[in-house]
Order: sequence, then structure tokens, then C-alpha cells
Amino acid sequence: MSEASDPPKVGIIGAGPAGLYSAILLKKAHPAAQITVVEKNPRGVTWGWGVVFSEETMGHFADADAESFNAIRDAFARWEAIDVHFKGRVINSGGHDFAGIRRVKLLEILAARAEELGVTIEYDTEIDDDMSRFDDCALVVAADGINSRVRARYEDTFKTTIVPGTAKFIWLGSDKLWDTFTFLIRENEHGLFQVHAYRFDVDTSTFIVECDDRTWRNAGLHEATEAQSIAYCEQLFAEELGGAKLLGNRSRWLSFPTLSCAQWHHGNTVLIGDAAHTAHFSIGSGTKLAMEDAIHLVAALTEDPTRGAEDSLIAYERGRRLDVSKLQRAASVSQKWFEDISRYKHFEPEQFVVSMMTRSKRVTHENLRIRDSAYVDGLDRWFSAHVGEPVADTEPVPPPMFHKFTLKDMTLDNRVVVSPMCMYSARDGVPNDWHLVHIGSRATGGAGLVMCEMTDVSAEARISPGCTGLWTQEQSDGWKRVVNYVHEYSRAKIGIQLAHAGRKGATEVLAKGGRPLPPEQAWELVAPSPIPWNDSSQTPRELTRADMVEIREQFVRAAKHALAAGFDLIEIHAAHGYLLSSFISPLTNTRADEYGGKLAGRMRFPLEVFDACREVWPSTKPMSVRISATDWSPEGLSDSDAVTVARMFHEHGCDLIDVSAGQTHPGAKPVYGRMFQTPFSDRIRNELRTVATMAVGNIQGWDHINTIIVSGRADLCALARPHLYDPYLTLHAAAEQGWHRNVPWAEQYRAGMSSADLVAAQHGHGPDK
Repeated sequence: MSEASDPPKVGIIGAGPAGLYSAILLKKAHPAAQITVVEKNPRGVTWGWGVVFSEETMGHFADADAESFNAIRDAFARWEAIDVHFKGRVINSGGHDFAGIRRVKLLEILAARAEELGVTIEYDTEIDDDMSRFDDCALVVAADGINSRVRARYEDTFKTTIVPGTAKFIWLGSDKLWDTFTFLIRENEHGLFQVHAYRFDVDTSTFIVECDDRTWRNAGLHEATEAQSIAYCEQLFAEELGGAKLLGNRSRWLSFPTLSCAQWHHGNTVLIGDAAHTAHFSIGSGTKLAMEDAIHLVAALTEDPTRGAEDSLIAYERGRRLDVSKLQRAASVSQKWFEDISRYKHFEPEQFVVSMMTRSKRVTHENLRIRDSAYVDGLDRWFSAHVGEPVADTEPVPPPMFHKFTLKDMTLDNRVVVSPMCMYSARDGVPNDWHLVHIGSRATGGAGLVMCEMTDVSAEARISPGCTGLWTQEQSDGWKRVVNYVHEYSRAKIGIQLAHAGRKGATEVLAKGGRPLPPEQAWELVAPSPIPWNDSSQTPRELTRADMVEIREQFVRAAKHALAAGFDLIEIHAAHGYLLSSFISPLTNTRADEYGGKLAGRMRFPLEVFDACREVWPSTKPMSVRISATDWSPEGLSDSDAVTVARMFHEHGCDLIDVSAGQTHPGAKPVYGRMFQTPFSDRIRNELRTVATMAVGNIQGWDHINTIIVSGRADLCALARPHLYDPYLTLHAAAEQGWHRNVPWAEQYRAGMSSADLVAAQHGHGPDK
């Protein structure tokens, strides 16, 4: 938007935070511009109560417009602590630095600032569907909220997706003034309710009540008026309210919709705020998103005076979309936690609270320590006692990752696992010096459990010619050499993953591109159904019953070889689109016999293989199964299916579910991010409550491990690429947390302890006594 001979006109639809802040910043950037804001509601009429900002967000506002920021700041109610009321306990953590303000007050401040700058605001004005009044505008900003008429008008361009939440909430006020951001968790005969409460001015607090749909209906709230809903909630939370009243403001029960758009602009019209995207209130970022949209939009419109409005809008969207997507993803994860809150009601208060605090993955164990070290010290001491290793108050407490973990007769020194990673370095399936050094170095590097790579049960079961195997005595002897080294020179335990590649076999090694082998070198592939991996892959032959019996016996032979080699654990690989996985997924198993159809049929052969291996593997030794908890496809296996899959394996004697995801289908659309597969482990562990789980997937270091373990999302954490970068990851993690003198080192390496002391000191830890 450039200053031309005639002052440009800007139309803004919606006088919420997004619209008013856009008007302020545009008028500052283009003082001559004629900016008109049109709002359908009368002045001073809005829905809701208070809004929340973090210190970081407020810094952005100070830079964008100091005058409105100062007025907002002076009206803030501030707090730095969070209280969680659960099972008769109140757990407090500090250092959170938030501020709240009445929504109407925020709008008054922004409107006054806009009018001071010369913006025209027309309240109580509806916009015609034809948008004709904006025909002469150089720019139209649609800030008309989640029910945007502008977005609906140009829906073919914007391509909106709305995903309704599964919980119900009602946004109330209260005349009780909470001193902290307060969460109330209360269960009655109807179900579990939670409250998000915080003070936002001198006499009023926000009081959002949320519950799942079943609880809502059990309580009769689906038929309740506003007054009846208020009366129910006042009675339910009478103890915490202490005689205070709840207040309504056109309050009704809603499901929170997550809205996103494929495109944010149409010609010279742009969507911002809730018109373009929403983020669940549990991370308090709806107004933040709206106002930061305005900051980025005006920056894009003013950074290049020669650029037209539409090109500037393209630049705005390109620059803004990633940050919005990240925050929406965090909000979605947070929303899901609260929607599934009943999953965690069996937790003790300490674990419930840390699970809640770290739900969006933006806050971690170490981040909480920085905010409130006393809170985390108490949490870690509770966890030590919870896992049977209590620590005296006078003694230092270990980080959660350094507690032991026992499965059958296998006890691990810590919760760190080296994930199985194919090295493609074997010849005729026999492990060699590479495997000895690779596995041995990570064992001496301190991991509690080292998992050897996917190891195949026959020559025809391999991914590539470089894969390891366990179908011959020579291979078993090669693995025994590795196992003996680990047992003699480290305290690590060692496991091996047994697999059949199925339709993903007969490829070049990864270093050569992983392409299908030429026909003269390839072997025949088999699968539950004759569906190739992709267009360039060999079509597998559909397995007969005789084939399945043979493959089952190949797994049994491999399990016997693993026992002879001395492994502490075997894992059956039923993930990532390999043979057993392709039986489980409906995308790859289209059989019409008893080994296809519904999940019970698709699980039949994987369970037969597991049962046969369990029979020959000693009952005192643990067995695990790696599963893909989702196909990342609407038509594929879902995470709710994965709970059933895990339950079935556990009922057949599985001790540990290694929870991975995807890689089952080339058309999958994973949602990546830090610890992105951990929620699947969380769900299985805390819905079943009877089986241990191992989390895997972009777990990047000790802070992630501590967070996952202490919050009850998994019992073990498997790391792959971080261990390729750093074989001594666990020892380095101990040093960085000042715990290195409390963990076992190889005798040959103890001279390096002084260097670890320096690392500990650099991370703020003195020598351990």
C-alpha cells in the first residue's frame, strides 16, 4: 500500500482486537489513509470476559505502538503463579509471568487510540453481502471473527477447514478474585469437570468450565439455560468459590472449533485473527494471534512501497503462516489434553499437574525448573519415591531419566534407549566390526538399553543386501560377540528387533538410494495382499497359509538364535509397513479370509508370530513389540485402533509397547514436530494402565526425556539420530545436569570425569558430593 496522490482507503470489518489494532498500525504507517472500521455490534458490547497475554507478547505490543501498550499495561492484572486443585491438594508453581485484562477494556483502549489517530469506527453496522461499500478501497481487512461473512463469500478461495472440539465449555465470569491462574479439577456423579480461572481486573475473574460430552449430557447441561448452567457450576465449585457468584454474558455451552484456511487473501482482501485461524483458549493465544497478525500484516504492507496490495498480502501470508501453524499445533495438543483429561484422573496430583503443565510441549521439565526450581525439586523427589527410589531431603535428587526401570528380570540403570537403526553394513546378514563398535560405543556411552537394528528372519525377509539377520548360526555367533562386549564392558542391557520386510524388501542399501533392486538381483516379495509399496516397487505375492506357517517358524528360529546369542530382550517389529505391520493396517491388508477384514482378523497373524516367539523366549525375559500407532491417513489405522492393538499384544504376553507411527504407506501425511509421536505412547500407557510403553520420534535430548518420563507419557525414551551424533549422549546428559558422578562410567574412561565436572559447572552445577 503506497501513498499516492489520492489518500488510499482501507476498509476493516470487525472492531475486535485484530481489526482495531490493524487500524492503529495502518494509520501510523499511512497517516493520510482513510481508514474505516465497521462493527456489527454496538459499542461496548462483546462476548466473553478477560483475555491473557504473556510477557513475550506484551513486548511485541510495546514495540508496535507504545501508546496503546502503556494504556493496556496500566489496566493489567498480573500474576506469576499457577495453582492446580486436584484430589484435595493444591499444587503451586511460579515464574509464569502472565497478565489479564477485561476484553471490553482492551477494546475501549484500542478504539480510543484508533480514533485519536483519525480512524473512523462505525458501530452497530451490518455489512451487505455484496461488499459494495468497499469497492473503492485499496485494502480490505476481514477481522470479523470465526463466523466471518467475508470468508464465507470467498470460500472457494479461502477453503476453510473447521474441526469441532469434542469437549463442551461455557465462558463465565466470577466476582471471586483469584490470586493465581487457577485450575480446578472436580469429579462428581456426572463426570469430570475442569475450570480455567484468572483475575483480569479489580473486581472480576474469568471462569471457564469445561467437560466432555458425556459428562455434559449426564448433568443435563445440554438442556440447561444460562441461569441453570450457572447454578449447577456454582454448586459444583461451591467450596472453591467460597460464596462468590458466577456471572453470565450471553454465556452458552460450546465446542471449541479449530479453524484454518488454505489461503488468507482474495485479491486485495485479507483475513486476520479468528476469521483466518483459531487457537484453543487453554493456551490463551487467540487475542495474541489476532494482534500479532496485525503487526505482521502492516509490516508486509509497508516494507516495500513499490509493491501492490495483493503482492504484499502474499508476502504477509508467506511470512506469517509458519508461526501461526506452530501455535495452532501447540493449541491443538493442549486442547486434546483437556478433552481427554479423564485419561489422567488416576494420576497422583504431582504427575497430573506436570502432565497438564507440559501438555502443549512448549513447556518442559527444564523450562519449569528455570521458572520455579523449588517446584521441580519437589516434583523430582515425589517421582523418586513414586518409582521406589526415595531420596532423603538432605540428598540431591536424580533427574527423572536416571531412575532404574525393570521388566521381568531385566533392570535398566536409566530410562534412555538407543533406538534400533539400520546400518546396512552386514554381509550375508552377519554383523561385523562396524556393529561391534557402533553398538559397543553407545553401550559404554551410558544408555540403559541398546536396541540392535532391525534384524531379519530370513534372506528373503531383508530390506536390502546390507541388512543383518538371525537365520544362521554364523549370524548368531556374530551377534554373540556384540552382546558379550556390551555385557562385559558396560552396564547396558541389549535387545534385538526381529522383522520381515514384506513388500518393502529387495532394495538397494540406503547409501545407494534405496531403490528397488534390478530383477536379476531381487528376491520375491510377499505381503498379506498383492499391493506394491509404490509405482516403482515390485508387486508382492499374496501370502498363502503355508507361507505364513513358514514365516512364523522363521521368527521362532530367529528368537532361538537371539537367546543363544545372549540378548536380554527381543522385539517383534510390527511397524513401519514391514510384513507384520502390513497385516495390521487396513490400507495394506485387503484379504477376504480370516487374516483380513476387521482389526481382530488383521491381528491374527502378528499375534500368531508373537505367541510362537513368546513360547520359546524365556518367561523371565521381556519381549516388546514396535507398532505404528497411526497410518497418518483418514482411511488407515487410527490412534484409537492402536490402543486395541497394544492391548491385544499385551494380553498375549508383551511386556513393552514400542510406540512409533506411520511409514506404512507412501501417501501418509505425518504431523511432525518435537516429540511428535509421544502422544500415542501417552494414550496407550494411560488408557491401558497395565503395559509399559516406550516413546520414540524426535526426542531431542535430556530435557525431552525428563519431561516425558516424569509426566507419565512413557516409561522409556528411545532416541535414534541424537545417538548417531553423540554415542555418549547419556553421560553427557548426566554431566549437563550435574549428575555425572552418580552414574556408572567405564573404568577406562573415569579419568575423563574432571572434564565432566567442567561441563557441569558450565551448566550451573557444582561438583556432586
